[in-house]
Amino acid sequence: MIWTTRPRSRVEELAAITCGTGPLVILLHGVGLRAEAWGAQIDALSGRYGIMAPDMAGHGDSTLFEAPPALADYTDRVAAALDRPAIVVGHSMGSMIALDLAARYPDRVLAVAALNAIFRRTEAAKAAVLARAASLDGETVADPEPPLVRWFGNSPSPERAACGNWLRSADPRGYRDAYKVFASCDGPDDDALSGLPCPALFMTGAEEPNSTPEMSQQMAALVPDGAALVLPNAAHMMPMTHAAQVNAALEQFIERCLK
Repeated sequence: MIWTTRPRSRVEELAAITCGTGPLVILLHGVGLRAEAWGAQIDALSGRYGIMAPDMAGHGDSTLFEAPPALADYTDRVAAALDRPAIVVGHSMGSMIALDLAARYPDRVLAVAALNAIFRRTEAAKAAVLARAASLDGETVADPEPPLVRWFGNSPSPERAACGNWLRSADPRGYRDAYKVFASCDGPDDDALSGLPCPALFMTGAEEPNSTPEMSQQMAALVPDGAALVLPNAAHMMPMTHAAQVNAALEQFIERCLK
């Protein structure tokens, strides 16, 4: 797949790729990326659903926050952009936002899919992610190579190249703000998960070292209508690297939730 820049619409304070008609599906990307990270899902789903894939606040063409944000601030911007209830799909930090949206705005979320979501990091993982957040000054572009190695290893690929371009062009302050929120949050609390009134799918890759299969399984077990799916041979950037499997799982989940 060629990861080309797509036109945006302005939706409240967010810039978003919008296309398709039908039940609304929201796609929320992770730190340092852009809405184009969902390109394979946009192409697969827009024939049957209305798609809105926003740039996260402070990313792409979406505006920065004036003050250092909390997770709720990212969520509130998405909530303000919804004109009707939607199925919300998030990846990485986008999953944090998606789950927070489902918990705090239940009238606007029909179902939620959390891809590569974290839940109760180990102490070593907490220390590592907090150290990475502390190294960001909000003025200089962060070295993209460490996240690229974590996500893809050292082998070149179109997906790796696209993520590298997005990371290099990310606004340093927007990246820092989002990464600090990502590092300081440890996933939804047990009460939020056990109180989710909508179906929830937790999907991750079998080779994912950070948002592990165990995390997805633990979250799914707490949600009344929760399910976990682990994709073989996949890791963190599975919406790009394992698009066919991700798309098939999302379509099956969406159709079940719309019946």
